[in-house]
Order: sequence, then structure tokens, then C-alpha cells
Amino acid sequence: MTGLPVSSKAPPPAGMSSGGGLRARLPFLIPLVVLAVIAAYFYVGLGRDPHVVPSVLIDQPVPDLALPPILGRDRGLTTADLKGEVSLLNVFGSWCVACRVEHPLLMALAEQGVVPIHGVNWREPTPEAGPNWLDRLGDPYTLVGADPDSRAAIALGVAGAPETFVIDAAGMIRYKHTGPITPDDWERTLWPIIRKLQAE
Repeated sequence: MTGLPVSSKAPPPAGMSSGGGLRARLPFLIPLVVLAVIAAYFYVGLGRDPHVVPSVLIDQPVPDLALPPILGRDRGLTTADLKGEVSLLNVFGSWCVACRVEHPLLMALAEQGVVPIHGVNWREPTPEAGPNWLDRLGDPYTLVGADPDSRAAIALGVAGAPETFVIDAAGMIRYKHTGPITPDDWERTLWPIIRKLQAE
């Protein structure tokens, strides 16, 4: 016996003093943790369709809408108008470049009559801007309501135009598409959803 005190703790590994090793490694570990979080974020984000934005309104009734008509129309758009048949609710503006890109497809759908398309004419600089834009490019909308103060857009959780909602016959929001609808979006996603809802 040498008389040395007996400790129940194992000695620290060679080259590392007890208590100071973790602190010494922290400056190197923190950037790695941050990079791992960022990588996970991008991995999840890149795996999603950028046109599909989750909405808390999915499978919820359309919010209360009571939009006045745009110039040149006698009738606006209300929540009651979105009941009774499957329809699309499209948020657009004459100032919106992406809306112009999407517009020919909406015109083609309106000509085919496959589903009613209702419009929310959002945040126009003047009351004439939206109607003039539709006069030039064509009007695919069954009903259009003016939303100059963004009340409807806020209620619908709209982040930017265009946005399109699939509404079922009970007036429930079943799908939300953000950005211009492309032919591929229509064939692969929107039309199958609409067809299924129409068959229910």
C-alpha cells in the first residue's frame, strides 16, 4: 500500500484534463451542429414541391367573403357563391407578372368549362386596372370580387399572387397552389383533385 487516495472515477484519457475537454471542443462542435441543422432544412425543403404551400385553411370552410364587384360587373363574390359545386378560387392582379404567365391556361380552362373559376382581384392601384387587364387578355372568371384593401387575401392567408384554391361543393378549401399554374401542375395535381371531388 502506498497510502495514495483511492478514487472511484476513471482517470481522464491521455492529453485531456477532466472538465476542460468538452469546453475545448465546443468552438469546433458548434459550427458542425449549425451546418447539420441547415443541411436538414434544405433537404426537407428541396424535397417539397415549391408550388405546394401548406395552409392552415386546408379542409376548413372558406373564410367569410363579401367582395364588391369590379367595375363593369354587377355581381361581386361572397362565401355563399363558393358552395354548391367544385370550383377554383384564383387570386390575381394586373400588376402581377406571374398572373400574366398563368392567364392563357385559365382562359383555356374557362373555354373547356371543366370547372368554374372565381377571381379575387387583389390590391389594384386603381379601380380600373383589373377590369382593363381582363378586357385586354380575356376574362376566365365566373365571378370576380375586388379586394383593394387585402381583407380577403389576409383571411385566405395569401402571400403573393397568383394563388389558387380548390374549393369543394360544401365550400371547403381542399388544396392550395402557390404561383402560376402550369399545364403540368394542372394535369398532375389540380385536375385529379378536382375530378375526384366532382365524383364525390
